[in-house]
Parts: sequence; structure tokens; C-alpha cells
Amino acid sequence: MPQRATQRLDSIHSMLSAGQRNLRIERHTLILWGLSGGTLCLISDNILTDVQFPDNTQRALAWLLLLIVTFGSVAIMDWHLTRRAKQVRDEAWSFIHRQVLKIFWLLASIGILFTFAMFFFGGGYMIFGAWLILLGVGLYVHGLFSEELLEWAGILMILIGVMSLGFQLPYETMKWIAASVFSIGCPLLAAMLDRGRSRPSMKRLAQSALWVAAVMLPPLLAHRYASAITIPEVPPIPLASYRQMSDVSGFHIVTIPAGTEIPVRIEVSGNLFDHTGNPVLPLKIAKPIEVAMRDGQLTGDTRFPGGNWLPAREASWIEIPWLKAELTPDQGAVVRGSLVVNFKSNIEQ
Repeated sequence: MPQRATQRLDSIHSMLSAGQRNLRIERHTLILWGLSGGTLCLISDNILTDVQFPDNTQRALAWLLLLIVTFGSVAIMDWHLTRRAKQVRDEAWSFIHRQVLKIFWLLASIGILFTFAMFFFGGGYMIFGAWLILLGVGLYVHGLFSEELLEWAGILMILIGVMSLGFQLPYETMKWIAASVFSIGCPLLAAMLDRGRSRPSMKRLAQSALWVAAVMLPPLLAHRYASAITIPEVPPIPLASYRQMSDVSGFHIVTIPAGTEIPVRIEVSGNLFDHTGNPVLPLKIAKPIEVAMRDGQLTGDTRFPGGNWLPAREASWIEIPWLKAELTPDQGAVVRGSLVVNFKSNIEQ
């Protein structure tokens, strides 16, 4: 085929591709949403805590208000900046663009409602994975009509969120990953936009690999550095000896032997049961563990004897798979449940 005919076919193909992907996501959109989401991820454990808001309902409402104000302000700012950019380019808002924008806002609203609902129905472990999946879906839908690169990035975000939950990564690790995807991945994606140009699959694959490396390596390294626990090398003391000490100031490692009974005090509330006297559930330690104490307070650092020190958030998993009520002639009214407590981590013992 003559070279001139080939060039004409390439031009026609480019025009058709541009006509199919007639939207444009602004760079400031990715930067605004990314930085705001990443900041909230990083500071989520330090603001609006149970110490500041002991009441669960008040804490849930405070978080709901914070998310609405933060993302609502970002959405309004993004709208005005996008409108100004379109006016400079003498472009009009297309019907498809408005609908895609509504979908993006809807997904953000779902994330806000999910965050609010977790205070009452649980699921806090999934919060960062869920936000990554919602962000990935939003970018993928936008990419279907605008940037091919957004499709790839959206799928990668969904996979990162799903795999984080599927591999049961520690909560802190998922928080760092989500913060990186938002605050590093989105601005980096803004710099990589190529205005909807069609690229070979191998080039998109290389771009995707570099993007994944850029958003995954920093949080994993930063989390490893931040979670590195430096425990003073002091000889462990038995629990019985620690209880006889008159001065517990300073740092101590206390060994709790197997068979030690640990009373679990349960605070009952609501209008069904009498909660003037809260029940105590006596549990026994199956194997010895060592805990770190500083000035008479648990630091949260725990390990099996001879093992690695583990942060409390990553070391213990508590599950209540089921609860059910029964009423039988023999036993009367009974509430049965299952409590699973596993001391585990991705760090090998």
C-alpha cells in the first residue's frame, strides 16, 4: 500500500479514536482528589478518635461531617476549575461528561456512606480496600470515554484493593498503600496523561508496571520503617514477679505463662439486658506470650517467646463468626456465639 494511503488511514483512525474518546479529565482533578484522599488516609488514626469522641454515634457523625465537607469542597473546587479550563479552551460540557461526573460523585458518596456505616455494622478492616476499589471503578468508567490510560490505572487500583483484602494484609499496611495510591498514584497519573492517544499494549503494560512500582514501593518501605520496633534488650520477668514489684516505672518485658486466666470484662448496654453488673468471661492463655510494659502501661508490642515483636494492630485478630439465640424447654433462653482469637501476622515467628 502506498505510504500516502497509509498515512491517510492512520489519520482517519486517529480521528475516529478521538471521536470515541471525546472527554478530557483535567490534571487538577486527579491532583485534588488524590491529595485530599491520601491526607485523610494518613491522619485517619489520629483525628476523631474514640478518646476525643467516646460515644460511637457521635464519632460516626463527626467522620460523616468531615468526609462530606472535605470531598464536597474538593468536588466544588474541581467543578469550578474544570469549567474555567473549558472556557479557556472554548469547550462545552458534553452530555456524556456530565453523566460520567455524576457516576464519580456517586461512587464517592458510596464510600462516605460505607465509612459511616462501618461504625455501626463493622467492617473497618475493609475501609481502605473499599475506597481503592471505588476509586478504581470511577477512573475506569471515566477512561472508557476519555483516556485509555485511566482504564489501565482503574483496573490496577481495583486489583490492589481486592488483593489487599484477599491476602489479608495488616490494617496499617493497607492504610499506607491507600494513602500512596491516592497521594502519589493520582498526581503521577495526572502527569502521565496523553490526551487519549492509542498506544501499543506493551507500552501500556510498561507504564502500568512503573506506576505500580511507584505507588507500592514507597508505602511498603515507609511502613516497614515506621513499624520497626526497637525494644530494649532486657531480660523478661515472670508475671508473678512483676505483680510483686512496688515500682513498675521504666521498661519491662513480662512473660505471661500458659494457663494464666485472663478475665474479659464485657460492658453491656441497650434496653434488653440488665447491665448493672457487667459479665466477666474467664479465658486462659494457651501458650506463653511476652508483652512490653512501659511505666506500668502496655505498649501494645507482643511476641511469642523467641519470636519477633509485633504491633498490636497487626498481631491479634478477633472474629465473632456467629451469634444466635435459642429457647428450649431444657435450657430456657440461651445466647450462643463463637469467639475466634488468633495471634498471627505476616511476619514469621
